[in-house]
Amino acid sequence: MQYLLRHCTICKEIKAIQNGSSKFFIREMLTGYLILYTYQFYRGYSVFFCKKHVSELHELPKKFRIQFLADMSIAAESVYKAFHPKKLNYELLGNTAPHLHWHIIPRYENDPIPQRPIWCIDSSITCALKMKPTHNEIVTLKTKIIDSYKIITQRRAV
Repeated sequence: MQYLLRHCTICKEIKAIQNGSSKFFIREMLTGYLILYTYQFYRGYSVFFCKKHVSELHELPKKFRIQFLADMSIAAESVYKAFHPKKLNYELLGNTAPHLHWHIIPRYENDPIPQRPIWCIDSSITCALKMKPTHNEIVTLKTKIIDSYKIITQRRAV
């Protein structure tokens, strides 16, 4: 298990979040961390990492699993309210990184193939260097999501 944790790309990113060196970190929640995806072909594309290193949803203790799904839902709503896409896609795959995480992907009117998963577009397009946001763009995107999160959670607290 220790071998897996040391070699897990998501565990490494969580360590960067915890030591303050992740430029994509948006928000810590009870069960996970919301980050901005490295490439922004889909403006607002975010990922929600589970704090526990497991590869399957059913491996989480029931109470934690329920909270994880609630946190992911709030994270997704924050992305939705920040960017107003036509549709949000949720992907929980783990084939490449077997650490529980959700891809939260806004889909827009100008989407090249709106009826298909994003993975159908060649990564040379979606992950092209020009799709990496600048420092200022990262700050702007993160701020929009953080502001939406605050509004959502304040409204629910009342």
